[in-house]
Amino acid sequence: MTQNPFTAMFTAQRTAIEQSQQLTHDALEAQKTSFGAFVDAVESSSSAVETNAEFTKSAVAAYFDAVEASMPEDGVDLEEFRSQFEENVDAMTDAQQESISAVAEALHESEAAYDEFSASYADVVDTSFDAVLEAHEQAEENVSAVTENVDSVAEEFDVSA
Repeated sequence: MTQNPFTAMFTAQRTAIEQSQQLTHDALEAQKTSFGAFVDAVESSSSAVETNAEFTKSAVAAYFDAVEASMPEDGVDLEEFRSQFEENVDAMTDAQQESISAVAEALHESEAAYDEFSASYADVVDTSFDAVLEAHEQAEENVSAVTENVDSVAEEFDVSA
């Protein structure tokens, strides 16, 4: 009995199918990872907003100090301007923090929904690939049986007679 000449072809096809399945899972994981990284980036921007606000307040306070130092003692009192500026920066910082929190919360909800979707999608993918692999295995068995039958008939048929 000879080796089925189609074995290598079926093995290559099965390998390609299995690799496609793995690539699908890898793509889902990559998407989940990038989603998580984006959420982390948004959440970390909150500290950048705080740092920026503190830097801005310090820079403007230094400016007011310089202006006051260059003015005569009975000059304009800039304390009201300082207070108003700091209140404005604080209000703007609070608004930005609230926006970032709202975006982060929405992203967390979206991330959870995506995790749920990707798990369901992975199940569908696995079921589909399993069905394809089963059909592929059946096709290989059928081709193998036909090949064996042809070999058997060919052995019985004597061309020289």
